[in-house]
Amino acid sequence: MTRYAMIADLRRCVGCQTCTAACKEANATPPGVQWRRVLDIEVGEYPAVRRVFIPTGCQHCDQPPCMEVCPTRATGKRADGIVTIDYELCIGCSYCALACPYDARFKVDTVEFAYGVALDSEQARIDEKRVGVATKCTFCADRLDAGLATGKVPGVDPEATPVCVNSCIAGALHFGDLDDPESPVSLLLASNEWFRMHEELGTGPNIYYLWDKGR
Repeated sequence: MTRYAMIADLRRCVGCQTCTAACKEANATPPGVQWRRVLDIEVGEYPAVRRVFIPTGCQHCDQPPCMEVCPTRATGKRADGIVTIDYELCIGCSYCALACPYDARFKVDTVEFAYGVALDSEQARIDEKRVGVATKCTFCADRLDAGLATGKVPGVDPEATPVCVNSCIAGALHFGDLDDPESPVSLLLASNEWFRMHEELGTGPNIYYLWDKGR
């Protein structure tokens, strides 16, 4: 089997937002829509306070609550664990956005541009299918599938790896198959302390956060 997951090493993330920018460029998301975000928070107690940056987005949950509430079954789940949205079936009710505990779903009802008027690059990439429906991070599923078709390995070969991972200047993001014990993500989880966001809700999120060395 295959189960794709992402790892964010919080010891390395510098909050540069390069992953956010790379995601927006690759997916042509409209203003205000960020499939990949980086939270900026403070941890500790005064005077030992420091900033921590937390990349987040759709967690591609094992038990996605968004899928359970979808009245048209527009939200689905692939065999490799990637949670999908069928834009042809989505009616834009936003039940999924309300059910998502990660605030990872977006909907726009009109075509919008960064500067009000479409640049040539924006005009060329308008996707009318994504207007009036729910959208979110896809783990760059189209990129993964294209890479796999040519023998590339997700998480190892950039051609088959999400663009946010490829773009990370600090090497904080990693991707791969958790069912492969020798994959980069499996090896990282085996040798580091980690946690998952809102794991207590039983969603089974597939973004893991490294926090300390060894267990």
